[in-house]
Amino acid sequence: MSIPLTGAGREDAAAVACAHCGQPVIGRGTADAAGKRYCCTGCAAAADLVRELGLDGLYARRTLDPTARPPRPDEELPELVSHVRTDDRGRNTIDLMVDGLQCAACVQLIERAIAADDRVADARMNMTTRRLRVAWDGAPELADRLVNPAVRLGYRLLPYDAERMAAADDAQGRELIRAMAVAGFAAGNVMLLSIGIWAAGDAGMGEATRSLLHWASALIALPAIAYAGRPFFKSAWAAVSRGRTNMDVPISIGVILTAAASLAHTWRGELHAYFDSATMLLFFLLIGRVLDARARGQARRTVAELIALARQPVSILDEATGALRRLAASDVRPGMIARVAAGERIGVDGVVLRGQGEIDQSLVTGESLPRMVVPGDRVTGGAVVLGAPLDIRVDAAGEDGQLAEMARLIEAAEQRRAGRVAFADRVSRAYAPTVHLAALLTFFGWWALVGINWYDALSHAVAVLIITCPCALALAVPATQVAAASALARRGVLLQSPLALERLGQVDHVVLDKTGTLTLGRPRPVGLEALLGDADARARLGRAAALAAMSRHPLSQALAQAVPADLLPVAPAGEGGETAVEQAGHGMALGAVRLGKAAFCGLSDETAAAIRAATPLAGDDISGPELWPGPELWPGPELWYVEPGARPLLIRFADPLRPAAAETVAALKARGMGVELVSGDRPEAVAAIARAVGIDGWTAEALPADKARRIRDLTGEGRRVLMVGDGLNDAPALAEAAASIAPAGGADLAQGAADAVFRGERLDAVITTLAMARAAERTARQNVAAAIVYNMIAVPAAVAGFVTPLIAALAMSGSSLIVILNAVRLGRGVRS
Repeated sequence: MSIPLTGAGREDAAAVACAHCGQPVIGRGTADAAGKRYCCTGCAAAADLVRELGLDGLYARRTLDPTARPPRPDEELPELVSHVRTDDRGRNTIDLMVDGLQCAACVQLIERAIAADDRVADARMNMTTRRLRVAWDGAPELADRLVNPAVRLGYRLLPYDAERMAAADDAQGRELIRAMAVAGFAAGNVMLLSIGIWAAGDAGMGEATRSLLHWASALIALPAIAYAGRPFFKSAWAAVSRGRTNMDVPISIGVILTAAASLAHTWRGELHAYFDSATMLLFFLLIGRVLDARARGQARRTVAELIALARQPVSILDEATGALRRLAASDVRPGMIARVAAGERIGVDGVVLRGQGEIDQSLVTGESLPRMVVPGDRVTGGAVVLGAPLDIRVDAAGEDGQLAEMARLIEAAEQRRAGRVAFADRVSRAYAPTVHLAALLTFFGWWALVGINWYDALSHAVAVLIITCPCALALAVPATQVAAASALARRGVLLQSPLALERLGQVDHVVLDKTGTLTLGRPRPVGLEALLGDADARARLGRAAALAAMSRHPLSQALAQAVPADLLPVAPAGEGGETAVEQAGHGMALGAVRLGKAAFCGLSDETAAAIRAATPLAGDDISGPELWPGPELWPGPELWYVEPGARPLLIRFADPLRPAAAETVAALKARGMGVELVSGDRPEAVAAIARAVGIDGWTAEALPADKARRIRDLTGEGRRVLMVGDGLNDAPALAEAAASIAPAGGADLAQGAADAVFRGERLDAVITTLAMARAAERTARQNVAAAIVYNMIAVPAAVAGFVTPLIAALAMSGSSLIVILNAVRLGRGVRS
C-alpha cells in the first residue's frame, strides 16, 4: 500500500531517489508502509508487484545501469497479436525486444513476473540480445495481457526486430569511435605543445610564449574533452542523479577538475597547465570502451545471422494443382511439401518425399563431403541441394527449425558467459569510493584543518585526483590485451574479443571437433604412390583425373588436383564425339568410361569387395594398417574408374590430419589438461582419428545440442572448457564453452561464435594461443599490482601536499608507461 506525499514530505522527497526506478523523487511522490519513497504511483505499483512475486531482495541485488532507460512504468504496449506465431499444437509464441534492462536481476524479475500466469508455458529473457520469448496455450489475443506484468514493472516491450537492434548497436559503436578519434587528435597535439613547454624549463621560455601555448592547448583540449568525454559524463551524471556511483564518476570528476584547474592556471598565467593529462586519459579509456563494445556485439551478430538463415522464404508445392508459391518461413506449417531446387539452400527440417541426390551439409555439420539422400531420409535446414530438386515433407520451419534452435542455444550460452565477472571489473569495484574519499578528505583537511585558502586546497585535491585517476589501472588489462592480440596476430591468430584472453588463460579441459579441426576437412587421394609406380595404372590414373576435372564433386576435384599435370591427356578416354555427363550423386560417364561409385561403374558388391581386399592400404597416418584391421574395412570415401578392356581402378580418399595435430594433443596433456573428441561423424571414423592423435575419450554422432550439453556438463563439474570447432553445428558449443577457438577455414557463423580464429593448417596454433593467454593473465595481474602499489605510495604523498599537480601528472604518465612497457614485452616470452 502506497500513499501520496504532501507538504513537508514532498520537500524531503526532492533529495531522494525512487526506490524502484532510481530517478529523483521530485514534487509529488508516494511512500509505502516501510517508508520507501517512489517518484510516481506507477513505480509504487511496480514495487507492490515485486513484493507479490516474493522478489523483495531484488532491489538489493540489482545494479542500475545509468546509461539505460530507467524502469519507470510509463509506456503503453504496441499492438502484438499480429506478431504471434501459432504452431500445429495450438501453442502461441512471440518474440519481443526489451528496453530498460539494467542487470541480470532484471532477467529473473521479468521471467518470474510473466511466468506467474498459469497459461504461460515458457518465458525466456536473454540479456545479451535483449530478446524476450513468451509461449502460452490459449488464444493469440492473450499476448497483451500475459506480457503486461513486464510493462507494469517499467520495461518497454516492442516486437523483436534484429535489424533495428543492430542499427542501434552500430550507432553506439560509431559514437565511441568518433569520441576516441577526437580524444586521440587532441591528446597528440596538446602533448606536442606541452613537450615544448617542458623542454624550455622554468626560465627558458618567455611568459608571453608560454601563455600562448597554454591558451592554444586550452583551445584544442576543452572542446575535445566536452565531446569525447560524453560517454563518461552521461554515465556519471546518471549514476550520481540516482544516488549511486560507478567507475565513470571518478573519471569524470578527475577530467573536469583537471581541465578546470588547468584553465584557471592558464588564466592566472601560472607556469604549468595539465590539459595533456585529461586528453590522454580520455583517449586511453575510450580505446578500452571501443574494444568492449565490439566484443559485446559479436554474440548478437552471430545470432542474427542464424535467425536470418532460418527465416528464408520457402517454395511450397500445392499437390492438388502442382503450383508453387513462396511463403515466409513463419507461415510454413508441418505437413506442407517444400520443393528445393538445385543450388538452393534447404529452409525447413523434414523428410525427403521425392527426388534423390547429394546435399552439401558443410554449413551445418562441418563435413566437407556431400551426403546422398533418397526418399525417406531426414534433412535439416541450412544444407544446399547439389543435384536434382527435392520435395520435402515439412516437420519444422522458421523458429521451430534446427537453425533457430541453434540460435537459441547460442543465446542461452552467451547469457551464461555474460554473467562471469572479469578480473578488471572485480578490482575496479572498490576503486571509486576510495578515490572520492581521498580527494574529499584532502580538500577539507588542507582547507578546514590546516587553514590554507580554498584554491590551494583544491590544487592538492586535484593532485590526488590526477595521481589516482585510474589511467594505470584502466590500462593494466587493456594494454595487456592489445599487446597479446598483436603478438597473436603476428603468429596467425586473430582474437575476436580481447576480453577472452582471461578466459583462455584459465582453461583446464579441451574439447575438439573432428572434421575441419583435427583434420583439414578436405579429402585427398591416398595410395597414389603405388599407382604411379605401375605404368599401366599410371596411364589410367591420368585419364581418370582428366575426367574428374570436368566434375564439381569434391572427390573429383581433389583427384584432379593431386595427379601430376603431365599425366593428364589432352582429352579423356572415350569414343569420338562423345560428351562427358555427370549424374549427380553417382559419377561421371563418357561413353563406356565411368568414374564414380562402384555400382555406377557396373561393379557388383562381390567384385568391389574382392578388389578392395586385394588393394593394400597406404602407409598414411590416418589410413595405415595400425588403424584398420584390413583394407576391406576401409571406412573412407572412394572412387572407381572403369574403361573397356582394363581392370577397375580403385582410388581411396582420406581427410588428412592437420599438421602437428598429434603433437598438439600431447602438449595439452603435458600441461595437465583433459582432452576429448566430440564429433557428429560415424563411430568408426571418430575412433580412428582419436587413436591417430592419442585421444582416449571420444563421442560420435553428436548433434549440436549434444555438443553444447557436453560442454555444460563439464562446466558443471567445475571444468573450464575450451572448445575448438569449425562447423555451424559447433557454434552452440563454441558459445557454451568458457573459451573457444575456430580455424579460419570454418563456417562464418562458427568463427563469429568463437573467441579466436587461427589461420593456416597447423593445429599447434591452439597451444600458442593458450600460452599467450596465460602469459597475458600473468602480465595483467602484474600491471594491476603495480598500479595498486603505485597508488599506495603516491596517494599519501599527494594528500600530504608533497606532490604538485605537475608532479602528479608526470607520476601518472610514468605509471602508465610502466604498465604499457610491461605489456609490450609480453610477446617476446611466448614461443610459437
